[in-house]
Amino acid sequence: MNMDLQRFHATFFEESHEGLDAMEAALLAIDAGNRDAELVNSVFRAAHSIKGGAATFGFEGMAGLTHLLETLLDDIRGGRREATRAALDAILGSVDVLRALLAEAEHGRPADAKDVQAVRARLEAVLGTEPGTAAPAADSTAAAAEPEGWRIGFSPAPSMFMSGNDPLRILRELEHLGPLEVAARLDRLPAFAQLDPLEACLAWDLGLTARVPRGAVDEVFAWVEDECELDIQPIAAAAAPDAPAGAPADAPLAPSAGAKVQSISDSAESSVRVSVDKIDALINLVGELVITQAMLKQASSSVDPAVAERLFTGLEQLERNTRDLQEAVIGVRMLPVDAVFRRFPRLVRDLSARLGKQVLLRTVGEGTELDKSLIEKVADPLVHLVRNAIDHGLEDPATRSASGKPETGTITLAASHQGGHIVIEVSDDGRGLNRDRILVKAQERGLAVPENPSDAQVWDLVFQPGFSTNDEVTDLSGRGVGMDVVRRNIQGLGGEVELHSKQGSGTRVVIRLPLTLAILDGMSVTAGGEVLILPLTHVLEALQPGQADIRTVAGSGRVLQVRGEYLPLVSLAEVYGYSDRRDADLLVVVVEGDGQKIALEVDELVGQQQVVVKSIEHNYRRVHGVSGATILGDGRVALIVDVGGLVRAQRLPQAA
Repeated sequence: MNMDLQRFHATFFEESHEGLDAMEAALLAIDAGNRDAELVNSVFRAAHSIKGGAATFGFEGMAGLTHLLETLLDDIRGGRREATRAALDAILGSVDVLRALLAEAEHGRPADAKDVQAVRARLEAVLGTEPGTAAPAADSTAAAAEPEGWRIGFSPAPSMFMSGNDPLRILRELEHLGPLEVAARLDRLPAFAQLDPLEACLAWDLGLTARVPRGAVDEVFAWVEDECELDIQPIAAAAAPDAPAGAPADAPLAPSAGAKVQSISDSAESSVRVSVDKIDALINLVGELVITQAMLKQASSSVDPAVAERLFTGLEQLERNTRDLQEAVIGVRMLPVDAVFRRFPRLVRDLSARLGKQVLLRTVGEGTELDKSLIEKVADPLVHLVRNAIDHGLEDPATRSASGKPETGTITLAASHQGGHIVIEVSDDGRGLNRDRILVKAQERGLAVPENPSDAQVWDLVFQPGFSTNDEVTDLSGRGVGMDVVRRNIQGLGGEVELHSKQGSGTRVVIRLPLTLAILDGMSVTAGGEVLILPLTHVLEALQPGQADIRTVAGSGRVLQVRGEYLPLVSLAEVYGYSDRRDADLLVVVVEGDGQKIALEVDELVGQQQVVVKSIEHNYRRVHGVSGATILGDGRVALIVDVGGLVRAQRLPQAA
């Protein structure tokens, strides 16, 4: 049967990316001193899987490199070679080049031929050296006791074809090890009318007559070990001549069709890969359902409940079901933040070695979940922050030792849920920010600095475009590109960035992001006759102050006294250019953003509701003070207030 293998490319690419990530994580653990044999085996299996898939699909460059890599890994896992620093560097370099070759196969971006050749040369150089250790003596004993061959029961899962695997290719690989006797089992073969060409229905009893180690047989099945039922038994020396091809009664080649086979089938069907586009389409449909539900609720407000009791009961049930459906669908998009965190051990390892610093990376809360769309976009800002922490924050070992610190500096990546947000912190125990130096640099650049600025106002200067305290420009720092980009990217995701530092003790950057960009709980208010949505996670309280609580401060506008604290008072009607209505009693909503509170003057509190977020920037352009829009139950569009943007707008006059 001729099959179009391109249908399986997407699965191969996705699994190869996962395999390379797993290889890198295991190699870094080995580099850190973990000598668990299973780590080396996991790296070998990942490389073997990529080699098998690349060879199947005709990606020769990838297959050739992984074959060379596999040889080195086999020496290490067999105890014939030490996992030296040079070997690990060569293997990690291979991972980088394999990512480039994978991108070439997937997206047509040519990999750098010089890089490919260089990493092959490094692998060959390591392989060309004398092995660091001889094989243990026990290996020779084991070799002497190797069986005459192997009985193999091989039962592919029905879905094996769908992952791009071919059982016949596996049988051909076994033939390379020695003479192979094959007997097909037809007990799972359905009637002709029920045959599905995309399902594997056959199983095999195999007899391999060759003195080969068990590991060589395992390697052949390494790529499909999770998609088949295997039973591998040695053929004793005395029994070898009479070993039949089939399964004798006293030594079955495979277990009977029972629980274990069924469990593999269940495992194969317990998860399914779905493209992000399909999930996005589902979320959009759920969003439309939320809007329709709100429309029905508003339309029914004029109906007498006594007359339409069943209608109102149904609407209440619909509201509960809609919210449950929203949470379930959004949960599908949620991924642990470890998907981002696990790329940093390699970054820290390489950069610390390059700068001659000793760095320990700690991660906390890796299982904290975040929307996949946010995970992909928060990675670059975090890379900036970690690089800054190593380059600017941490001192070299001699300096740390002289100041009474451990020679090894620590960078901590932490994630946690706080209310409706996820909070990601990047902190270090380095030198901290130099307040005086920042002020000098700000004056040299002509930046507006308030009189007697607070620490928060000084740290805020670091986020100005092009700001840098480095006098020397290197490929890592000094170009003034970084922190302003971090803030801009995070704000683009509806988030906020705060910076805290103490000279000599370190720096901490706190990022707050919404859990998802799709749906939020909001407070509906009116201002100038228009409905606006305040994200509920920013709302602290609503109150009706007296005129005696309002003051006017020269150069700062109006402020409101709330329990001894003076907050900037902002009219939402003025901010958005609506007609201001100040004939009614003053009504204020206190909100917090970017670590600062402000009081928002509104006309009326309408209520709380869950709203579907629609991007204005994507469909129109970025609008100051607006983070998005939503459709109300009556079909009108309501703007979602960018609380963080309003807070930052209040800071600018203070810094002028």
